[in-house]
Amino acid sequence: MAKMMNPTKVVTGVCRFSYANLWEPKAMDENSKAKYSVSLIIPKSDTKTLDKIRAAIQAAYEEGRNKLSNGKSVPPLTALKTPLRDGDLERPDDEAYANSYFVNANSITAPGIVHIDRQQILEHSEVYSGIYGRASINFYAYNAKASKGIACGLQNVQKIRDGEPLGGHSRAEDDFDDDFNDFLD
Repeated sequence: MAKMMNPTKVVTGVCRFSYANLWEPKAMDENSKAKYSVSLIIPKSDTKTLDKIRAAIQAAYEEGRNKLSNGKSVPPLTALKTPLRDGDLERPDDEAYANSYFVNANSITAPGIVHIDRQQILEHSEVYSGIYGRASINFYAYNAKASKGIACGLQNVQKIRDGEPLGGHSRAEDDFDDDFNDFLD
């Protein structure tokens, strides 16, 4: 049976996960709803993923024209806030975002989390900011009191490989990888 194509859904190529809140939802402030979220850092060289994201943003804009309208007209896509952002411009002091674009994706529903072999990951320490993986994301139009634009929903993630942890937090396996046993003898 053929899969139905959803023009607003993208499965990314390999990207780096940052600000990974994939196990427990987190609220941005006391007035916000807690959400699962991740910042997907996509190398500028991954033109295939970036082209798919741009096409999905355009599709979400087309699907959401009524929602984006003020009753008289729809603002052009270029005038709206969109989720694809340039890491070199917006995070120039963070080397993890150098020569990359990024998309912040979130959901009130927990994402599915699997290994490269598509087996569910249950161990929380396996998924952290800094790993490399893929994500299934969905773009949609929104019109809130203060702003309107295109947002990115998080659906599922797939861990491809480990990476250097981001955010200054080290792994226990790395901290204790020394010759301590020499002191015990």
